[in-house]
Amino acid sequence: MIFFSGCKINIGLYVIRKRADGYHDLETVMFPVRGLCDAIEMIPGDKPGVEFSSSGLAVDGPVEKNLCVRAYELMRRNYPIGNVKMHLHKHIPMGAGLGGGSANAACVIKGLSQLFDLKLSLSTMESLAAELGSDTAFFVADRPALATGRGEILSPIELSMKGYRLVIVKPNVGVSTAEAYAHVTPHMPETALTEQLAQPVECWKELVRNDFEGSVFPQYPRIAQIKQQLYAMGALYASMSGSGSAVYGIFAGDCPTVQNDFLDCFVYQEDMV
Repeated sequence: MIFFSGCKINIGLYVIRKRADGYHDLETVMFPVRGLCDAIEMIPGDKPGVEFSSSGLAVDGPVEKNLCVRAYELMRRNYPIGNVKMHLHKHIPMGAGLGGGSANAACVIKGLSQLFDLKLSLSTMESLAAELGSDTAFFVADRPALATGRGEILSPIELSMKGYRLVIVKPNVGVSTAEAYAHVTPHMPETALTEQLAQPVECWKELVRNDFEGSVFPQYPRIAQIKQQLYAMGALYASMSGSGSAVYGIFAGDCPTVQNDFLDCFVYQEDMV
């Protein structure tokens, strides 16, 4: 069976406070990007546990720490699933703030539920996914959501972006999430993010912020430059996603072809829904 694992952008991201457990409380809206995806094939395996392989973009780190493998091991500890042969074809860039690895983990949880006919509910799969990462649960239902807490507390919201065009640009640099957090100053926004996003998209430029930009842009001027380029090309709103390094622009209807303007970057475009 082959499953497709998408990604997300953060529309607004506020770091509210540092918690006693070392994590931070956040307020962000996560919006699904379904056209930019990885492919994961899972079939019953002959060897004990999971056989994992990958292609496409190089996947760093030891196999046992890969989120696909960790998702399988989590499921095996909780449910009577069998051996699996799993192949990941990686297309979503890593170190981008797009949540591709987290989406892979959620996809494996959903896929194993289907492959072994577990009939797990969305809420059960979200609880499992939350054990693997702060934003992993979002990808189970894969619909626009306000994320609070560490990012694992999800409240579905109505946010239609139909008629707009999304452009994602990721430079050839990666941003360490730990480094981004180390230089951010937690604060409470003056108005709730949901109130900000209730305004027309044309107003978001002056209202909606990603707190990580203040710590990331001085260290990575190319990322800041991409945001300004997207505005110069007519974006109604542009922002870094997550802790970077991908930057996205939201355009009204048709937008100019941008590939030639970012020859040193990964570029993706889709019509939003």
